[in-house]
Parts: sequence; structure tokens; C-alpha cells
Amino acid sequence: MSASPKQPLLEVENLLKHFPVRSGILIERTVDHVKAVDDVSFEIAEGETLGLVGESGSGKSTTGYCVLQLLKPTSGSIRFQGQELTTLGREELRKMRREMQIVFQDPYASLDPRMTVGDIVAEPLVVHSIGTKKNRSSRVRELLDVVGFDPGFTNRYPHEFSGGQRQRIGIARALALSPKLIVCDEPVSALDVSIQAQILNLLKDLQQDFGLTYLFIAHDLAVVRSMSDRIAVMNKGKLIEIGPAEEVYASPREDYTKALLSAVPIPDPRAMKERKAARRKLRHALAEG
Repeated sequence: MSASPKQPLLEVENLLKHFPVRSGILIERTVDHVKAVDDVSFEIAEGETLGLVGESGSGKSTTGYCVLQLLKPTSGSIRFQGQELTTLGREELRKMRREMQIVFQDPYASLDPRMTVGDIVAEPLVVHSIGTKKNRSSRVRELLDVVGFDPGFTNRYPHEFSGGQRQRIGIARALALSPKLIVCDEPVSALDVSIQAQILNLLKDLQQDFGLTYLFIAHDLAVVRSMSDRIAVMNKGKLIEIGPAEEVYASPREDYTKALLSAVPIPDPRAMKERKAARRKLRHALAEG
């Protein structure tokens, strides 16, 4: 007798997020809507990484914010562990957020410059009234050690550290409540290439050690491929292709995915030149279509 399939950790169905376009000086009125996310559906199994990829403005970050309810969807369903998030009250949602955290794109803007490293990492514990001050201090040092940051620097401020170090602080903060799901919103795009590799390897190790599930958002298909079990491709608010990472990379179905792949650098100048020429033709065909 075969075992029944496990319920996905996260289920997103027919997600829409529209932003109103307003016009008028004395009396504003809505004249149109920007369809940032337009009928997007996907699911993520526990322990899996789904890479969400697309160009700037494709709606991928908005999708991540809607999943966490940082933005309220216009319509659609978002279920986490079988619980519908879009209908939860404020206090219920606050409790649910212990299980869902985010690592932001910009490690310079996402950390409060007036707070010490220790206070930043401890903030989720304080907000959710977890532990005593002594317990929190011990937990902060443990978390910083786990992400490869010197626990002795808890009384220093974010401006004293590099971008890679700041991102480690942000990751430690995301881990503070032992979440099941972490939305990684372009977590390495603001970092140098050598530091990117370190952060990606750290995220992989943390997933192995703590059984984390990632929604990994990026515009770089090479980065997404190295991180993801499956890849979902977004264009103009719509999900146009989804499948196993190697399958999408090796045999993309959509012309837009092919165009994204053609932008990935390869260590062969002649082949890169040919790829650029092919990309120009493909983009021209997409624009005409």
C-alpha cells in the first residue's frame, strides 16, 4: 500500500496583486490598475527550494511579500501548513509569522543603524516575548556563531561591517524564531561575486542543518539553478514556466526563459558573442509578438 502524498508546506492559488493608478490634484480617482501579480499558482514541499526568477518588475518580490502577508493580495489563496493566511486576523497572523521569515535584498537598508547587532538579532524574540534577557543573549550568540559571524561583536553597529557580514546578521535574525519557511528576496544581488558564493553556501548548509524551506527570489538564473530544486519563471506578473531546475535550464519551453538563460555569462568569448546575437534576435521576436 503506497503512502499518501504529503501536503505541501506552502500552497499559492490564483494569486492576484493589483496596485491602483491614481490621477487628479484636488480630487484623486483611480484610473487604472498595475497587475503586479496576475493569477499565480505554485506550491512548495517541506525542505524544498523553489526558485522564483524573472527580470526587475516581473512581480517576483511582490509575490514573496504577499506570501508573508506583508502586502495584502487583491485576491487568491495562500495556505501555509494547510492554514489560509489571507483570512487571518492580526493576532493570528502574528503568531503564524513565527513560522515564516524573510531575508531582504539590501543588507545595508534592512538593518536598523541605531540598533546593535545583538539587539537586531534578538528583536524577533522580544516581539514574540520569548525567553528572558539572559536566554535571548545566549540565543543571539548561538545564532551569530551558526551563520559564521563573530558573537563577540554583538555590541557593535551595522555600519561597522561589510555587506556580506550584514547579510549574515540578517540571516541570523531570520533564524531567531526557528521558522519553517524563509523567503529569500534576492539575498545576494547586492554583494560581490566572491561573497555571493559564501552566502549561498551558508544558506544551503542552514537548510540541511535545520530542515528549512526556501522561496528563493532572484533575477540571475545561474544563482537560482545552484540553489533550487525547482524553478518558476515570471514575466509581467504571470507565471509562465515551472519545473525541475535542471529541466528548465536544459530544455526551457518558453522563449522568455530562453532569453533569460542567454544572459547567463559563460567563459567563452566567441560563444558569448554568438549568444548575445541570438538573444537580440529573440528579444526582437518577443517584442513583436
